[in-house]
Amino acid sequence: MSLPQEIRPFHQDLQDTLFKASDAQWVENQPGMAWTRILWTGAETGTWAAIFRWKKGFVAPPHKHLSASHTYVLSGRLKVRDGVLEPGDYVYEPNGVLHGATEALEDTEYLFICNGPLLYFDEEKFTAYLGWEELEKWRANAAPTAEAATARNAAAKATVAG
Repeated sequence: MSLPQEIRPFHQDLQDTLFKASDAQWVENQPGMAWTRILWTGAETGTWAAIFRWKKGFVAPPHKHLSASHTYVLSGRLKVRDGVLEPGDYVYEPNGVLHGATEALEDTEYLFICNGPLLYFDEEKFTAYLGWEELEKWRANAAPTAEAATARNAAAKATVAG
């Protein structure tokens, strides 16, 4: 196609990414309570997208956003700070936001798109860091379903214990 001026990207190999969420694998984060379906990680920007599935009663620890994020609740209810998020609710959180614990008030799934890492902490120290590189490491233990991810973790623990 002829263009009126040169507008091709410097890196011609850049292109849109189409990813079928149904092909994404699940990782169990806390036995029987929390799973992550990794949709996409972007090494060039640090951005990542995932679906989180939490059972009622799961509590994510306090954390700080080291970048902006977007949350869209697909099902269930989440207690976040002083509010409750329900299906269809969308939240934008800017870089630097501090969270207390986040609790699943019902079995919940939500889409989370983060432009960088999260830093978890307790009263005394940093406890965890979650960014695109950690999600890529998690993929080694991923399974086609959340239930299969749970079974894989249980088998791995039994092997280590035995």
